[in-house]
Amino acid sequence: MKVGIPKEIKNSENRVGMTPSGVAELTRRGHQVFVQHTAGEGSGFADGDYEAVGARILPTIEDVYREADMIVKVKEPIAPEYPLVRRGQLLFTYFHFACEEQLTRAMLKSGATCIAYETVERGDRSLPLLIPMSEVAGRMAAQNGAYYLQKTKGGKGKLMAGVPGVMPANVLVLGGGTVGEAAARMAAGMGANVTITDVSLPRLKQLAAELPANVHTLYSSQHNIRRQLPAADVVIGSVLIPGDAAPKLITRDMLRLMEPGTVLVDVAIDQGGCFETSRPTTHSEPTYTVDGIVHYAVANIPGAVPHTSTMALTNATLRYVLALADKGWQQACRDDASLARGVNMADGRCTYEAVAKVWGLDYTPLPLLA
Repeated sequence: MKVGIPKEIKNSENRVGMTPSGVAELTRRGHQVFVQHTAGEGSGFADGDYEAVGARILPTIEDVYREADMIVKVKEPIAPEYPLVRRGQLLFTYFHFACEEQLTRAMLKSGATCIAYETVERGDRSLPLLIPMSEVAGRMAAQNGAYYLQKTKGGKGKLMAGVPGVMPANVLVLGGGTVGEAAARMAAGMGANVTITDVSLPRLKQLAAELPANVHTLYSSQHNIRRQLPAADVVIGSVLIPGDAAPKLITRDMLRLMEPGTVLVDVAIDQGGCFETSRPTTHSEPTYTVDGIVHYAVANIPGAVPHTSTMALTNATLRYVLALADKGWQQACRDDASLARGVNMADGRCTYEAVAKVWGLDYTPLPLLA
């Protein structure tokens, strides 16, 4: 199969779809790999690193899309890429269709097969291609919360750890999944007083047993969240409903419960955000303020540490990329139910029910296309 690795063109996105190590596995199996010129530079991988393992470097993004049967990316295509996607082409990347109608309709119109990293789901409900980036995003959410808590950045002017005789900051983490756990661990490691919420009692029990002593668990309800907000210095939103829009856990009226300079970090912004006042921001302009509350809602948080993120992502995606290249997407999905759950679109039809419901589209179960 011909596999294409284009350069990411989303704002401040320095990750790349595959490391040279991953490309080496593809070429070793006889596949052709086309990498756009300088695609890996932001992650620390030169064109020569890809050429050394058998890839061919192409000068433009148009060339990569034209040559490739399968495109492997990090982030969803943006508007300039829409015309480059063609019928029958396979795209394997993060899509987050439930929060972007224009992208959804453009990919349906293209007739491409779209397999979304974030909806590849194992039988135990775990999300193997979301986990590595969630771990990065959770850690960085705590770091960014601490950074923007500085007075010079619009925050309250508090140090996460405090100092002897001065209390540490209070961090509220909404959601006890991979992002939330990583955020809680990082904030706790900084010395903050951390509260993490979830609706699953078994998960809360697990978190209570495994997290440090300065992390406290709390059942997630609007009443409980409201009671925590007046004392919170940083609130990290990390809820996820696979493939669907995130629920709004903090509404506009709840901002008045918080002190000015409180920092909200919305890691769920890729799925529409879990704060009503959230809107996507970028690494070049990461924050804005509403009613005195600092909002950080960068839609590609791991893009700030692209070397680490690219290596972690390739480690997770490679087995699926190899299966798709070796077998074609139909047979690969027949052989692996978790990969089949990642198919959001095929042949101009929406095959993921949550996405179809959000945008009022006809839903076609994947088996009907087989």
